[in-house]
Parts: sequence; structure tokens; C-alpha cells
Amino acid sequence: MLERLFKLSEHGTNVRTEVIAGFTSFLAMAYIIFVAPSMLASTGMDHGAVFVATCLAAAIGCLVMGLYANYPIALAPGMGLTAFFTYTVAGQMGVPWQVALGAVFLSGVSFFLLSAFKIREWIINAIPASLKTGIAAGIGLFMAIIALQGSGIVVDAPGTLVTLGDLSSPAAMYALLSFFLIVALSYRKVIGAVMIGILLVTLLATLTGNNDFHGFASMPPSMLPTLAELDIAGAFNLGMVSIIFAFLFVDLFDTSGTLIAVSQQAGLTNERGHLPRLGRALMADSSATMVGSVMGTSNVTSYIESATGVAAGGRTGLTAVVVAGLFLVSLFLSPLATSIPAFATAGALLYVACLMTGGLARIDWNDITEAAPVVIATLVMPLTYSIANGIALGFISYAVIKLFSGRYRDLSPGLVILAILFACKYLFLDGAL
Repeated sequence: MLERLFKLSEHGTNVRTEVIAGFTSFLAMAYIIFVAPSMLASTGMDHGAVFVATCLAAAIGCLVMGLYANYPIALAPGMGLTAFFTYTVAGQMGVPWQVALGAVFLSGVSFFLLSAFKIREWIINAIPASLKTGIAAGIGLFMAIIALQGSGIVVDAPGTLVTLGDLSSPAAMYALLSFFLIVALSYRKVIGAVMIGILLVTLLATLTGNNDFHGFASMPPSMLPTLAELDIAGAFNLGMVSIIFAFLFVDLFDTSGTLIAVSQQAGLTNERGHLPRLGRALMADSSATMVGSVMGTSNVTSYIESATGVAAGGRTGLTAVVVAGLFLVSLFLSPLATSIPAFATAGALLYVACLMTGGLARIDWNDITEAAPVVIATLVMPLTYSIANGIALGFISYAVIKLFSGRYRDLSPGLVILAILFACKYLFLDGAL
């Protein structure tokens, strides 16, 4: 049955290899079951309900990817978009989490329609590679400042906006220790480095009396506090358009980039470098996002950590199905998830920030018309606490700089249209004119 369903021999693999690959991918990305509930709980959402929603949304996404698209790529709520949901949309903007979930649902519907009508290629091709890199790096810096601020390493200051906090505080020291451990373990190629770092710091903080331990396992908590609580009607407000757009675009870039990178590593692309069944893979992402928002979690996206499973030999959807099963088993680890302190996950956020900013090395810094918009997009996200602002000003600056420099041939119609729409939003919807 497994042979017929996943075509194992055709892909040069077997059940044992796929199971090992699934365990490997899960260990590399399991940190999200601790990090996502910890962040989303600060919006007023029930921690236990979010924990269950996170595990179930990830399991559903992995099952669709494995059974429908037959790819060894695992999915779960994305770190960057979860941070954006928590600290910008619900935090800085004061949007109720129910309305924010409605925006996530609408972004999932939009993603689904773009995939179904094959408009996604037009959008992806309309965005310059440099801007895609800048957006990813900006999300990384956004996550970094959240981690630094949340652990007290960086604090607000009237004269300079920010300054160094008290590094002798337990939160700051444990956050730095978590970061150092994760980086060192990652360098040594330890599978599950992020999860191990989080758990070790949690254990140390508990033993020294700086953290409360609530247990290891129990029956899953109720999901009723967040189940079907999304407010779709509230998300149709004009002021939410840029938020939905940010959710959609970041998810689209994340998923497309991950699918291409992991499939190339696994040798799953065709002779033209294209990924067969790309539409099915994108459907897994969008459908899981819609279902996840109904249950009570942020956008579900493909995880680059799937590359660890591919490195272990995973070549088919059976790998993703194994990951789905492990997320379902994780439902019984709710007490452990509630025991993870914010300073332990801060190290994970900093580590992921390092990975996401690494793409800046690929920017052509000798071409200032390419580099300047990247710098704008990258810096605006952390400094305005908004991924949406970074995307918008990145598009606007790219179009204006290219136009003023006489490089208008570098501009695609899609990018120009988006830049104009963003400019109109700032000039008219935000009350400047």
C-alpha cells in the first residue's frame, strides 16, 4: 500500500529511510510547539488551546503535503508571521486576536485562489529577487528585536529610543545562554539543536528557581477557547488590507522559497528546474492556514528545516506523514509547553533571525539601485514593528529609485501596480492627505 501511495522504489527510498527522515525533520522543527503558543498567549489567547491548534494545524498541513502532493516537506505555523500577528497586529495596532485570525483566514483563502488559478507565478516573478531577500532579512531583524526586547537585553530609552538593558537579570542571561547553546549545537550539526537549547535552558532555570515546571504530559487541553472564534467580518475593514496582504505575501515567499530549496536538494525538480505538482504543494499550505485560523493559530507555512529530513534520505510524502503523526503525539505534551519560559524561546528567535539575515550576502551591493530598497525594507520592519510597512516601503522605494535612475526597464508591471497601491494607502487611507 505504501509503495503504491508514495512510489517509494521510484524515488529510490524505503519505509525505514522515510521514517528516520520524518523523525529528523520533526526534531529540527518541534520548537514551534513551544514558541508559537508562548507568543500568541500574550495576545489574550488561551495557551492550551493555541498549543492544540498549533499541533493540529501542523499535522493537517503535513498530511496534505504528504498524501496529496507526495513531497517530504513538513509544515507548521511560521515563526515570522506568528511574531507579526502577536506583536504588530494584536500588540502595536491593538487589533483583537479574533479579527487577526480572520485576516489569517482571508490570506489563506487568497493564497488558495492564487494557487488554484495559477496567478502565483505572475506575482512571484513580479517581485525582484533582491526584494525577496530583503523582506526575509527584515523579518529576521524583526524577530531579533522582539527577542532582545522580550528578554530585557534591549529596553526603551527616551533619548535614543532603545538602549542596553540589565544583562545581569536572569531573563537576559538565560536568553543569551539559550542563543549560544543553539548556535553551538547547530554548528556541530546536532539534530534538534533549537529544541535541545530551549529544553536545556528551561531545565536549568527550573533547577535554579527561576522558572515553574508544570509537568511533562497530560491529556490535550480544550481547544474551545479559540475554536471558530475568528472574526472574518471584522477583517474586511479597509485598515486590515495591508495586514492581509503582508500575511499573504510573506507566506507565499516563504513557501515558494522553501519548496524550491528543499526540492532541489532532494533532486525532485525536473530538467527545467521546476517542481512538478507545485500547485498541490501550495494547496497544502493554504488549506492548512485556513483550517489553522479556524482552530486558533497563525499562518501555516513550509519549513526549511525539512532539509534535515531530506539529508537523512527522505524523498516522498511518507516523510511528511511521519512528521504529522509526531505532531499528533505532541498533543499530550501541553504541561511541558506551558513550562517553557519566554527567555528560553528568545534564544530560538535570535537564532532564526541569524539564518534569515544570511541572504543579504547575495545582494549586489555594487548596484545601489538594488541595495538601497533592500536596506529600506530590512530596517523598516524592526524599527516600525511591522512586516507590512517593510514590504510596502520596499516596493515603493524600489519603483521610485529605479524610475529616477532611468532603470525603468527593471520594473515589472506587477511591481509598479503594487507600489502605487501601497503609496495610495499611505497617502489616503492613513490620513496623510
